Amino acid sequence: MAVTDEAIEKIKAMIVSGALRPGDRLPRESELAADLGLSRNSLREAVRALSLIRILDVRQGDGTYVTSLDPQLLLEALSFVVDFHRDDTVLEFLAVRRILEPAATSMAAGRIAPAELDGLESQLSALGPHPSVEDLVACDLEFHRRIVAAAGNSVLCSLLDGLSGPTTRARVWRGLTQKDAVSRTLTEHRAILGALRDRDAEAARSWATVHIASVEQWLRSTL
Repeated sequence: MAVTDEAIEKIKAMIVSGALRPGDRLPRESELAADLGLSRNSLREAVRALSLIRILDVRQGDGTYVTSLDPQLLLEALSFVVDFHRDDTVLEFLAVRRILEPAATSMAAGRIAPAELDGLESQLSALGPHPSVEDLVACDLEFHRRIVAAAGNSVLCSLLDGLSGPTTRARVWRGLTQKDAVSRTLTEHRAILGALRDRDAEAARSWATVHIASVEQWLRSTL
């Protein structure tokens, strides 16, 4: 494993230094192993590991390439890792989301396009006043994803997208057990949208905080 780690670090150094850039094809295995002073087996293991976390793209019959290194692509690994959370760690994911998402919502207030606001309005209207819990959670995920995307920070968007998975179960559970949870969620969505329409960054931040904190507070009382 130590030899494989060394191989990973050497390939990483080539990418960080710019010797290998996004989209570049790696030299042939025998050449690269010789250049880096590695065995072909350790190089092969390193390539396999880096492909799993979307740093490298192994194309059968074509070669191995550096990926685009786009934040969304690289942070797919985060989604994979957080899927292994325990129920008692959902609160920790919610706490991180409560730090990041209100900031993103505040940023979106000054950037979101009128057409996107109209799209969010249509989404909420189509949901109706008495949606099923499953429809509400699906809408909630898309509602916040579109707002965060409007903040214009791809890293922040990818981080929050990765964090939303572990909290989905909590939101479904809440919708099935807590009185008025559905109507409260719809009211909070409307308040966030209203603040965005008003270009009121602080109100948008505050409502987003309330929205996430209400789930967090409910879950804390049930665990």
